[in-house]
Amino acid sequence: MSEDRSSNGQERSWLRNIMTSLTGEPKTRRELLEFIRDAEQRLKLDAEAMNIIEGALQINEMQVRDIMIPRSQMVAVKADLTPESFVPLIIESTHSRFPVIGETPDEIIGILLAKDLLPLMLKKDRSDFDLKEILRPATFIPESKRLNSLLSEFRINRNHMAIVVDEYGGVAGLVTIEDVLEQIVGEIEDEHDIEEDDMDIRAIDEHKFIVKALTPIEDFNEHFRTEFSDEDFDTIGGIIMQRFGHLPDRNECTMLEGLEFKVLNADNRRIRLLQVSREA
Repeated sequence: MSEDRSSNGQERSWLRNIMTSLTGEPKTRRELLEFIRDAEQRLKLDAEAMNIIEGALQINEMQVRDIMIPRSQMVAVKADLTPESFVPLIIESTHSRFPVIGETPDEIIGILLAKDLLPLMLKKDRSDFDLKEILRPATFIPESKRLNSLLSEFRINRNHMAIVVDEYGGVAGLVTIEDVLEQIVGEIEDEHDIEEDDMDIRAIDEHKFIVKALTPIEDFNEHFRTEFSDEDFDTIGGIIMQRFGHLPDRNECTMLEGLEFKVLNADNRRIRLLQVSREA
């Protein structure tokens, strides 16, 4: 009896292998992507849907360190500050969640949600305010965590932010659920992002211009009569990144060849949009 079951099992396995080879079922991620792209052509799938499918497959191989906001760019609130000191920072940053730190950035006390400050705004007497009383617990994750696993945890625990720690337990950065979703669906614009159009350079007035960071240096030089070299970089964003020496935050400014460059839009990977101002 057991021999018959074993024989039947081997037969089914053999038939399954034969069917797999005949149907051309993809066995690797590369084969799967080729299969999907072929289906895109045959079934005339929407290009945006294809990008989402590829993004969903990609996060299986990506780690938190690939997309995290590095420690140097974190907007954090010090626990010993008064509301008068840290509320302007919250308003200017336009974020909704903030790590709260102690004496050093490695001492994460909790997460502050901007909405939790609303009752505070209604109080006239804030002398007894204690920031620690309204903090949410912080979630800590390693740099090596896979994005698909992190996304699942975000959904289950209903968290939107996690603090990333390195192998020594120090804070390496942070990551949000939006950062992960952008790997799947692309850049997510919010009401604070500057809208981009098809023009690389658009005049605001006589002295101020909106410039895409991907504007070719040759086109930028022609418009502003500058002489930036295109030997090392192809775009004006590359020139400005080199000038800063780091990935700048929104509203950071620098001067170059008599022009002021202000970062209007940037994510944790690149500069997207600049405001260029000439001296009046």
